[in-house]
This record gives sequence, structure tokens and C-alpha cells, in this order.
Amino acid sequence: MTDDAGLPGPENPAPSDAPRGTARVAVEYCTQCRWLLRAAWVAQELLQTFRTRLGEVALVPGTDGVFRVTLDAGDGPVLLWDRKTDGGFPEIPDLKRRVRDAVAPDLALGHTDRAAARSGAGGEAPAEG
Repeated sequence: MTDDAGLPGPENPAPSDAPRGTARVAVEYCTQCRWLLRAAWVAQELLQTFRTRLGEVALVPGTDGVFRVTLDAGDGPVLLWDRKTDGGFPEIPDLKRRVRDAVAPDLALGHTDRAAARSGAGGEAPAEG
């Protein structure tokens, strides 16, 4: 018989490194246009960048050329990007800045912030120390 005490499992969940966020991002994409892979890539980029600061990133199938990204941080959904209104698809660094500003204003985005500061877009980069 093996001794599993102390190993993560249903009885002993693994300790969390950081508290989980509760914000929900929804990426609505057009199934007719076959934009699932693009939507999944956007979701992967956000999950990788914000790790535990987001509670969920959902892929929402739609039609009629929709590609929309919304964020609900507890006060109801806020539109971050709409392909028809904003003209095309979001640039990932810009989308990450929009999500960061809403859910994790203290989070430095590294090269994304520095590139925005050099181009004059997105405000000033945090001071490097």
C-alpha cells in the first residue's frame, strides 16, 4: 500500500500560488467565417499573460461575421473589441493592455508596455527599476 498523504488530489487539493480572479472574458467569433482558431489564439494569449488574474476566458460561437471581445469584471460586460466597430481584429498587445487596465492595473506587460511607450500609444510604460 502506498502512502499518498500530502499528494494533491480530491482530499488534498494543491495549494494555490495566487488567488484566482473572477473576471470573465468572452471571445465571440463567427463560425461561418471559421474564426475559431483566431478566437482560441486570443484566449490562449490572455490566459498565458493573466494566468490566475482572470477567472474565465470563454469562446462563444456566433454568426454574421462577429468577432467581439467583452470583459465582465463584476459590473456587467464591457466591450473591449468589436471587429465591425473597431475595424478588423485586435492587435494582441492592445487587447492585453485593455484587459490589464480593467483587472490588473499593477501588472507590467514588459515589452508590450515598452513598445507602446516608444510608439506613443497606450500611455506611458511603468518605470523599470
